[in-house]
Amino acid sequence: MYKNYLFDLDGTLTDSAQGIKNSIIYSLKKADLPVLPECILDKFIGPPLHESYAKYCNLDEEDADLLVKYYREYFSVKGLFENSVYDGIPETLDELRSKGKHLYVATSKPEVYAKRILEHFGLIDKFEFVGGSTMSHERTDKAEVIDYVITEMNLDKSKTVMVGDRSYDVEGAHKNGIKAIAVLFGFGDREELSDADYIAPTPHDISLI
Repeated sequence: MYKNYLFDLDGTLTDSAQGIKNSIIYSLKKADLPVLPECILDKFIGPPLHESYAKYCNLDEEDADLLVKYYREYFSVKGLFENSVYDGIPETLDELRSKGKHLYVATSKPEVYAKRILEHFGLIDKFEFVGGSTMSHERTDKAEVIDYVITEMNLDKSKTVMVGDRSYDVEGAHKNGIKAIAVLFGFGDREELSDADYIAPTPHDISLI
């Protein structure tokens, strides 16, 4: 049914939780702020960082920007590699490609980091285009990233589907008039992903849609 598959990165292709949380902890300590509990750190995975710092640390825009800067000090050197590819993802990507599908990445993570991560894990050649945010907080909203990939690659929306693990992926897809596949092996649960058009409990299930 679908020709083009847009993949989220964190929680969909890779389990990036440890690197993200370590980077947040580093930034909070450097700013002399209290370290957040694990349940709150988990909420940083998925949404734009700037918004999460403002929301969960009660920061204004300028201080949130500073925390993002501190975050990147750690993430750009160590955090992005404190990460692992989900079992079955490489095989699923190969299966889709063998069926003639076109694969793309649509992530709220800065594009430069996304490419480094995909290169590190030997996945970048499986994708025709990697779309992400900029380092200056532009194009951080998931709907904007999806629109960016669709526009840059001139994709037919009726033949395009978004694959992700959080409600932001589902909402971003629907705002762009495309369907969404929600994966259950990432950071979102079934309740959060209830508005998805399809559910994929495992990576292999993606290739069946």
